[in-house]
Amino acid sequence: MYIVMITPECAPAAKVGGLADVVYGLCHELEIRGNTVEIILPKYDCMRYDHIYGLHIVYNDLWVPFYEHWVHCSVFFGFVHGRSCFFIEPHSEKNFFHRGILYGHGDDPERFAFFCRASLEFMLKANKHPDIIHCHDWQTGLVPVLLFDMYRNYGMTHPRVCYTLHNLGHQGVTGESILRAVGLNRPDYYLHPDRLRDDFNPSAVNLMKAGIVYSNFVTTVSPSYAGEIQHSHLSYGLGHTLFIHGQKFGGVLNGIDYDVWNPEIDPHIPYRYGIDTIGDKYGDKEALRHRLLLQQVYKPIVSYIGRLDHQKGVGLIRDAIFYCLSHGCQFVLLGSSTNQGINNDFLNLKHHLNNDPDCHLEIGFDEELSHLIYAGSDMMIVPSLFEPCGLTQMIAMKYGTVPVVRATGGLLDTVFDANYSHRPYHERNGYVFNDFNYKGIESALQRAIGMWYSYPQHFRELMVNGMRYDFSWNHPGQHYQNIYEYIRDK
Repeated sequence: MYIVMITPECAPAAKVGGLADVVYGLCHELEIRGNTVEIILPKYDCMRYDHIYGLHIVYNDLWVPFYEHWVHCSVFFGFVHGRSCFFIEPHSEKNFFHRGILYGHGDDPERFAFFCRASLEFMLKANKHPDIIHCHDWQTGLVPVLLFDMYRNYGMTHPRVCYTLHNLGHQGVTGESILRAVGLNRPDYYLHPDRLRDDFNPSAVNLMKAGIVYSNFVTTVSPSYAGEIQHSHLSYGLGHTLFIHGQKFGGVLNGIDYDVWNPEIDPHIPYRYGIDTIGDKYGDKEALRHRLLLQQVYKPIVSYIGRLDHQKGVGLIRDAIFYCLSHGCQFVLLGSSTNQGINNDFLNLKHHLNNDPDCHLEIGFDEELSHLIYAGSDMMIVPSLFEPCGLTQMIAMKYGTVPVVRATGGLLDTVFDANYSHRPYHERNGYVFNDFNYKGIESALQRAIGMWYSYPQHFRELMVNGMRYDFSWNHPGQHYQNIYEYIRDK
């Protein structure tokens, strides 16, 4: 099949979070299965251009209608670690994608509405007629609307659309002027509750809802999250829409790229190891302590890697730091927040704990260091309020690091409690807590730390159990292949 991905991110060139890793990993797997895959992205000024090979202009005269004007664009092509990528660069006084960051501006809906129209205009002019267009998150929600209500009339009758929801906490709710911007000049038609109208604001357009309504199939990134967003407050208002379109909706658990996250071949860690050589992991533990100036003592290292925000359980992370330090552990954190108040809070905490030989807080992100933390830690906390999929716990398990997670979303689908899971013992791989409060996470940490100290052989069995799981893109790749074939033949 010929597949085009339209996405705001692709690792490692344009990455904010897990979406970027998903796009890269899925595209790689689809290519292994014999498909032709191309990716269309905005050409951000802040991309990692050192990860793009052979970047050059392939279409220099693309004119995209936007409001009452035409915006001149150049389209570049380059390989991102072997993936074929097209980058759209608009030459506009609005400076759409030259902002120094991918997201975070008040006109984000307008910027990405333009990207949707530009992507389809490029495909039309370049005579691209894929079997499948796979769109990701609210930033691409207008693509299926434009395809089926506009570009189909221009001859683009072949493509079918798969649309993936990565996080319903961000839906792209905006004013109806966005419709006129991209040429959808029937606002009364589109502002119908069964089409694009936001369920909380009758005068607003919901771009994620647009993608759900107009796509041929809708996925989200884990089976448990699919259930949560249909039947709980985690839908953020889209539960009714997902229920109406339930016959074309399902959850597919994300994978991780074992070419990148694999302790047997990882170039970023000093000691490489696998299940049969798991003792070498402790060389990485010593190396982590040496790098972060922690004391070399007989204690477990508990860590956190990720964003610092409400969704990720920032209050529970803070509580876990002090709980671990007072219960015979060392603690390592690597992360930052887009909220300056949260960032400042953790910077103050870093200053407060600066002389503690058992604690290191790294406020920011360092890809190389993250690999060493995964390899050198004994436990990894993921205390999320909600978690559509989560890659942290899957990466941790590959490195023999035992996850301590809250029972939500993809965490429920991947982590099975050492004490209370209904699965057989050889399938249990971590610790799970239910209540989103300090008592919940402390109860799980108490069990994990107790196991590490009192029953080291049982703890090692948990480590090995986690390493045995296959969270590669093999299984989700087959699921997406099946979805594509299903909608292509309809």
